[in-house]
Amino acid sequence: MALGAGEIADIEQALASFDDGSQAYATLRMKYPHLAWIRCDSSDLTETPFRSAGQFDLHLLDSADHCARITGDPARATGIVLAKRTRAP
Repeated sequence: MALGAGEIADIEQALASFDDGSQAYATLRMKYPHLAWIRCDSSDLTETPFRSAGQFDLHLLDSADHCARITGDPARATGIVLAKRTRAP
């Protein structure tokens, strides 16, 4: 199932209101159960984020083929990698 523009906007808006990565992850997983969700630290990824909102980088996950990979195409996205950026000290 592709990720719609309305879903992306809603996810971005929700992320802008969260400080806690665990709370954001749990809330969005419950709201969008049809998407696969992965969470990590932003330093774990080398790809440019699809979008950034609040303290989070959003990467689109394409797991339609044999191997999961990051994609920039919402039509191919089957999930989200939610990467929390660390604040500078």
